[in-house]
Amino acid sequence: MILKALIGIYTALLFFGVPGAFPQEAPPNVPSKETKSTDKPVILGDQILFYLATEAEGRTLAKRAEEVSERIKKIADSTRFKLDSIRTSDFNEPLTFIVTGNEILMGVLDFDAVSKGKSRQQLAAEYSQVIRTAIEKYRKDRSLKQLIYGLLYTFIATIVLIAILILMGKFKHKIDQRIEERFKGWKKGLQIQSVEIVRAEKINELLKGGLKGIRLILFLVFLYIYLQLVLGFFPLTRPIADQVFGYVLSPLTTIGNGFIKHIPNLLFIAILVLLVSYILKAMKIFFLGIEKERVTIHGFYPEWAKSTYRILSFLVIAFSVVIAFPYIPGSDSLAFKGVSVFVGVLFSLGAQSAVSNIIAGFALTYRRAFRVGDRVRIADFSGDVLETRLQVTTLRTVKNEEIIVPNSMILNSHVINYSAKARENGLILHTAVTIGYDTPWRQVHAMLLMAAHKTPGLLDEPEPFVLQKSLDDFYVTYELNVYTDKPEKMAVFYSELHQNILDVFNEYGVQIMSPNYVADRAESAIVAKEHWYAPPAKPPGEV
Repeated sequence: MILKALIGIYTALLFFGVPGAFPQEAPPNVPSKETKSTDKPVILGDQILFYLATEAEGRTLAKRAEEVSERIKKIADSTRFKLDSIRTSDFNEPLTFIVTGNEILMGVLDFDAVSKGKSRQQLAAEYSQVIRTAIEKYRKDRSLKQLIYGLLYTFIATIVLIAILILMGKFKHKIDQRIEERFKGWKKGLQIQSVEIVRAEKINELLKGGLKGIRLILFLVFLYIYLQLVLGFFPLTRPIADQVFGYVLSPLTTIGNGFIKHIPNLLFIAILVLLVSYILKAMKIFFLGIEKERVTIHGFYPEWAKSTYRILSFLVIAFSVVIAFPYIPGSDSLAFKGVSVFVGVLFSLGAQSAVSNIIAGFALTYRRAFRVGDRVRIADFSGDVLETRLQVTTLRTVKNEEIIVPNSMILNSHVINYSAKARENGLILHTAVTIGYDTPWRQVHAMLLMAAHKTPGLLDEPEPFVLQKSLDDFYVTYELNVYTDKPEKMAVFYSELHQNILDVFNEYGVQIMSPNYVADRAESAIVAKEHWYAPPAKPPGEV
């Protein structure tokens, strides 16, 4: 009697709450135009039982699905309701109820059956069977036995995870040892011909860093699998496991779909990159031939080849980037455009000195101010040119010091190139001595020329010469000029030349009048020949 009363109330609510529940002009199996078509799921735990497609009792479709889900969950949580008590009832003709004991789970309308393409009774029987099966599984998953199984499986999964982490630690130790042994005696890094691209210790660091990254990825993968399994062992945490899986799967799916969507654009970019790489290779071979003087172009110097290749390769790459830009995934998005503008502003503000150095580097190259190997003086720096780059020039001094000079500074300073003319007529080295008026100038000339001829490495042609620079108060200033084609040995030549001048003047008893003097000394300031090798000096040939 109680059940019949409840069914009667439910029917009344439907009659008064749903417009058109009992239509008079339309057939009873035709849904109203006002019925919504968006299906809403009926859920028990983490299971979707079925979908509802029509409203009832004046409630929205979502509200109806929610209330049905709550009633089914209430029955599933109460063990006093038996599964075989769930049945259908056609107490009122427009409705078929699914009931258990004195509880109504839901009512099936003609509109529900029409949307599924079945009769109302068939759909109600199908729903009741689905509900019985779902409740049976729901109770089984939450039984004490299943809880014990879940704890046991969690324990096993934890043991397996710990074992995997221990094995990963042992493999890490062994791999690190192998890397250390492999690179312990390896002094040379990655080389192309004689140019070292990557040093050996840097390769060692890169390998260790790569292995560390792989271990981290493996750890995260195993941890994710462990969490997925453990959360899935228990019904209460199973939805969380599904959410975690969704969090990982959703980005991967998005990336995969985006990749598939942009495959034509990516193929275009790949073909463009391949074409540009072949163009750059052909250009490099051509300009390398000019640099090695295997290819000659009238008016184009070999030292221009590398800089010209850099300029043209930059233009080719810039042009290809302009072509490829519309095909880059996401290039039309506002975020991409914003980042591009931001990077452009940063580059324009922070790269002014770099750009000025690059422009200065090209200007110096085409001015032919110097080339690699030349002995030069730039402002206060003197040394041999080791390398010329786009932004800086590297010098090595006679003290074996390495100096990095910005190209913009070189462009704004005076540059003395000792090697430019030394390759043609020889570089003139000069040094001055001051001799008293009591010494014949012809004798001084002869002694200076004698000292020049005794100095190895100096050129005999053109011949050395002497200039009388000035007639001072107490002495005459003589300048000795000699030629050399090896300006990189200037310091050595000057040292040996000064030694020979001292020997010759001492040998002929001529006093060098530097520093200045105001009166003649009682004895001439010369060194007798027998004292030239006073201890601890030793004559040539003695050990």
